[in-house]
Amino acid sequence: MSRSIVRQSKFRHVFGQTVKAEQGYDDIRVSKVTWDSSFCAVNPKFLAVIVESSGGGAFLVLPLVKSGRVDKNYPLVNGHSGPVLDIDWCPHDDNILASCSEDTTAMVWQIPDHSLTRPLSDPVVVLEGHSKRVGIITWHPTARNILLTAGSDNLVIIWNVGTGEALITMDDHPDLIYSISWNRNGSLFCTTCKDRRLRVCDPRKRDVVAERMAPHEGIRPMRAIFTKDGNIFTTGFTRMSQRELGLWDPTNFEEPIAVLELDTSNGVLLPYYDADASMVYLCGKGDSSIRYFEITDEPPFVHYLSTFSSKEPQRGMGFMPKRGVDVTKCEIARLFKLLDKKCEPITMTVPRKSDLFQDDLYPDTAGPEPAMEPEEWLNGRDEDPILVSLRGGYVAHKSREFKVSKKNVLDSRPTTRRSVSTLDTNNLPPELLGRLLEELQNLKATVLSQEKRISDLENKLSQFTNGTD
Repeated sequence: MSRSIVRQSKFRHVFGQTVKAEQGYDDIRVSKVTWDSSFCAVNPKFLAVIVESSGGGAFLVLPLVKSGRVDKNYPLVNGHSGPVLDIDWCPHDDNILASCSEDTTAMVWQIPDHSLTRPLSDPVVVLEGHSKRVGIITWHPTARNILLTAGSDNLVIIWNVGTGEALITMDDHPDLIYSISWNRNGSLFCTTCKDRRLRVCDPRKRDVVAERMAPHEGIRPMRAIFTKDGNIFTTGFTRMSQRELGLWDPTNFEEPIAVLELDTSNGVLLPYYDADASMVYLCGKGDSSIRYFEITDEPPFVHYLSTFSSKEPQRGMGFMPKRGVDVTKCEIARLFKLLDKKCEPITMTVPRKSDLFQDDLYPDTAGPEPAMEPEEWLNGRDEDPILVSLRGGYVAHKSREFKVSKKNVLDSRPTTRRSVSTLDTNNLPPELLGRLLEELQNLKATVLSQEKRISDLENKLSQFTNGTD
C-alpha cells in the first residue's frame, strides 16, 4: 500500500558525503565578520574564501587542485581597505572574480591560472558609487560584464565592468537589503529587505514591478531566489521564530504556492539552487546540516528529500556550478563547507550502477559563453543562458575559457583608455598638441624603465629562496 503513495523522483536517494581529509583545505583563517554572506565562492577552477587579515580586507584564492594544508604565508588578494563582505565568480570567465567591502567599493580581479606567488593588490577595475559599505555582489547570468552591487546606503547599482561605469542606480529600498537574486535570463531580480518586503525589480525600467509584505512574519533576515520557471523561493522566520520556507508566484503574491515550517534554530538559511535538477540546498549559518528539497509543479510543490549532517557547524558555504561536478561519479552537486580553520568539500551523488553517462541526471547546463553584450541587455534584449552538454565532462571546453578570459574584461578596458586618448584633437592648438604628445612619450619611457626595474628586482628576489615576507 505504501508504495503507491511514494512519489517517484530520481533525486529521492541523493546522498551527501564529505571528501577524504587530504582532499579538503586546511589552515584557512575564515573571516569572523558578522555578515550573512556565504564567505565562499567556487567555480570549476578555483576556491575563494574571505579570510581574517590585518590592515584591510582580503580573501584567499586557491586552484581547486591545491588541496591539503594551506601555507600560512600563502599570498592573499588584498586590495580592499576594509573587511571584504561578499565575493562572486563571473559565470562567463572562470578567472574573473568580483568582491565588495566595508570600504564602500567593489573590485573586479583577474586571477592567474597558477597559484599566486605574491599578494594580488591591483584589481582590473575599481567600482566607486556607494556611500556606505557594499554587502552584496552578483553577476548577471547571461550578459557579459554586467555586475550588480547593493550597499548599506540602500542603493542597488548595476555596472558595466568593461568600462567601469554605473549603468543603472535604483533607490527603491528604504532599509538594508538582505539578498538579491537574478532570474534565469537576467530581465528581473528579486530582493529581500529589512522592511520585511519581498520585491521584484525590473532594472531597465528602474521600477519595482511586484512586492509582497512579510512573506515570512518574523523580523529576522529573509532570503529569496528565483527558480528556473520564474517562481520565487524564500527562507525566513515565523512570528514565533521558527525557520520556514516558501514558494511564491510573483504574478500573484496574495497566497503562497507552498509554505513549510522547519525548526527553531536561529541561523539564517542560505538557499543554493540547482536549476537543472530543480533542487534547492538549505545551509544555515551555525548549523551542522544541509537540507535539500526538490521543487516540482505537483502538490505540495516543495518536496523534502533528505538531510546531510556532520559534526561541526558551518561558517559559510560555496556552491559549485553544474559544469564543475564529476559526471563519471553521478555527482549532481558539490558544496564547500567552511569551518573555523578549514574548508570541506561535500559531494551530492545519485547512486547508479551503470558507468555510462546519465542523460537524465545531466541535461544541458549553462555554459561559460555570455548570451549577449552589455549594450544589448541595456537596450532591452533578453536571452536565456547558452547551454552546453556535460557529456565528457568539463575538460572538453577548458581551452575556450581562456579565450573568454582574454577578451572579457581586460580587452575592454584598454579600449576605454584609448577612447580617452583619442578625444577630438582637431580643435587643439598645434603647440598644445605637440606638448601633450611629448609628455605622453616621456611617460611611456618612464613606465618602461620602471617595468625593467621591477623585473630586475623580482629576479634578484627569486634568488633568495629563504627570504621572508
